[in-house]
Amino acid sequence: MTAALLRLNRRTFASLKHRNYRLFFGGQVVSVTGTWMQNVAMAWLVLDLTGSPVAVGILVLCQFLPFSVLGLFAGVFADRLDPRRLVMTTQAAAMVLATALALLTLAGDPEPWQVYVLAVLRGTVLVFDAPARQAFTYQMVGPAELPNAVALNSSLFNAARVIGPAFGGVIVAVFGPGICFAANAVSFLAVLVALAAMNAHELVSLKREGERPAIFAGTWEAMRYARRSPRVGIVLVLVAAVSTFAFNFNVLLPVLARETLGKGPEVFGILSACFGAGALAGALLAATIGRASIRLLLLGTAGFGVAELVLAPAQTLVVAAVCLLAAGLCFTVWSANANASLQLRVPDAIRGRVLGLYFYAFLGLQPVGGLLSGWLADLGGTGLAFAFGGAVTLAATAVAFVKLGQLPHWKRALLDSSFTQR
Repeated sequence: MTAALLRLNRRTFASLKHRNYRLFFGGQVVSVTGTWMQNVAMAWLVLDLTGSPVAVGILVLCQFLPFSVLGLFAGVFADRLDPRRLVMTTQAAAMVLATALALLTLAGDPEPWQVYVLAVLRGTVLVFDAPARQAFTYQMVGPAELPNAVALNSSLFNAARVIGPAFGGVIVAVFGPGICFAANAVSFLAVLVALAAMNAHELVSLKREGERPAIFAGTWEAMRYARRSPRVGIVLVLVAAVSTFAFNFNVLLPVLARETLGKGPEVFGILSACFGAGALAGALLAATIGRASIRLLLLGTAGFGVAELVLAPAQTLVVAAVCLLAAGLCFTVWSANANASLQLRVPDAIRGRVLGLYFYAFLGLQPVGGLLSGWLADLGGTGLAFAFGGAVTLAATAVAFVKLGQLPHWKRALLDSSFTQR
């Protein structure tokens, strides 16, 4: 029994054998926790300033509008530039913006438009950070441990989703949101120090032949690649549908806590932490499996849709918490498998651009989804918004299953369920 547990532990944390990834992972533990504290504080600050679910939807619009405008092209920069240096630049810029938000809030009640402007700037930084960070993960661990590292990144992100909102909700209730913003600004020092301490000679070299891609031509090349690779295209469309219409918890959870359940920011933190706890469990499951699976991707999206449908009529904290645990687990299962499967199917020269398409699918249409969710919650409460998201997710999963069934060797893709690198 002990030997089996040790083997399981080694398989779950296999990518941590790489020193550079250990440094990155440790820095992110601190930084991402601060980021989630800020996310909770920003949403609650806007809701407190305006009292409107639609205003929280506008905040989401501001955060993700840069992905809508620039997301298709951001991956080109990950293919043109050194991913490590690009991540260092984006993290430093995010620290400056968090500091500005902290100073603005601690000086007094900011105007909502000021929060929105800083949200747009932060979203712009994230547009360029996301594909570069994923491409850099490949460099730190190589193809063999990539699915494990992607899953561990998700586990880190979602562990922070548990800790950050829980701390953030308490800090907002006791000290106000400004302290959360200040803590996030300081947390970026951990990841910047970790990136500076890495050994560049241990990174996997990227095979980039020919001239560096131009912005528009390079983006079009990635889109042609996705169109010629049906499984890649299907995964991207599925991710876009679920993320846009169902993954809007940053809009709906504060409304669920305040309006549906009649509670305060501490319950908002608890609800966010419950989703994060489930997502952490899903990420550790994906890390233990250690391979990208289309079957798990489809099962995860289907389970996510069912969890939202059950959450829709919830009127108690206990029921909502259980549904969010289940939704979190399924969310990480499908998102980790979507990310890793795409990375393992693309050549080095185009990896950043395909990842750019992935993050555009994941985040680029969220301004539309965030406004729609806020409008639905304003119209019929969170029950209507969650029911709509769950129904869309199940419909998109069914369409993806049918489309995969029309591809050659679809049974092998679904039942054997492993992607191999080209």
